[in-house]
Amino acid sequence: MRILVTGGAGFIGSHLIDKLIAQEHEVLCLDNFYTGDKRNITKWLNQPNFELIRHDVTEPIRLEIDQIYHLACPASPVHYQFNPIKTLKTSMLGTMNMLGLAKRVKARILMASTSEVYGDPEVHPQSEEYWGHVNCTGIRSCYDEGKRVAETLCFDYHREHQVDIRVARIFNTYGPRMLENDGRVVSNFVVQALKGIPLTIYGDGSQTRSFCYVSDLVEGLMRLMNGDYIGPVNLGNPGEYTILELAQKIQSLVNPSAELVYKPLPQDDPKQRKPDISKAQKYLNWQPTILLDQGLDLTISDFKARLAK
Repeated sequence: MRILVTGGAGFIGSHLIDKLIAQEHEVLCLDNFYTGDKRNITKWLNQPNFELIRHDVTEPIRLEIDQIYHLACPASPVHYQFNPIKTLKTSMLGTMNMLGLAKRVKARILMASTSEVYGDPEVHPQSEEYWGHVNCTGIRSCYDEGKRVAETLCFDYHREHQVDIRVARIFNTYGPRMLENDGRVVSNFVVQALKGIPLTIYGDGSQTRSFCYVSDLVEGLMRLMNGDYIGPVNLGNPGEYTILELAQKIQSLVNPSAELVYKPLPQDDPKQRKPDISKAQKYLNWQPTILLDQGLDLTISDFKARLAK
């Protein structure tokens, strides 16, 4: 097939492209390089079944494709809060443009939504039926509400124009090629430990997250795209850890003498986050296979190699 991946030079997008090219699809990678990195896709640049398009999804584009994986959007607080209006435009206009393209060429489109649609949840674990608890005027809402609108657009295009949609709600994902400065907890702790500086814990460290290794997530995305279930479907690892537990785990793996420092919790930071993946298990026959210790070893090795350069 001829497959478009928006945000294809990013962390998740580039791993997805690796898998699609291994399956001998023709891949178009679209990225504006706001958070994407050309090094993630350099190995494919001269391949005949790969094409790189520098483009911003907030502007329309005309292409002929069979499938669209719509991943374009800054996904870490540091980046999406740096330019919140641009973040909203990416989720709203970008998704509308991609849905318009899918409608025109009759392509199937998978929209990468997020566990952030659940906000600071009052239901635990979070299932797809939960409508969320989001502060629509807070500092995180440019991303949270942007993705909620993107989901609305997908289902309205599906109902009104019969566009063939898939919606994935992605929970915390980690692995090689994460940006060093993206402000996410795994990359923060790993980089701080490798550099020998104190590991920064926001709040008292009792807030929980679940961590899915990137290869597991990519497998889930591809099963969703190529199956019959529309979604939304949670894709994440239901293993739940406190931030303090994660810090101590990375501390022991990288630098046991590293200090832990505590800072105030940012506004609207979720207290707990854990996916109910029963729909993914039922409809996609999917569940994560990589344990946290195994995934962290691979992630730490990647950061070590990059920092050494």
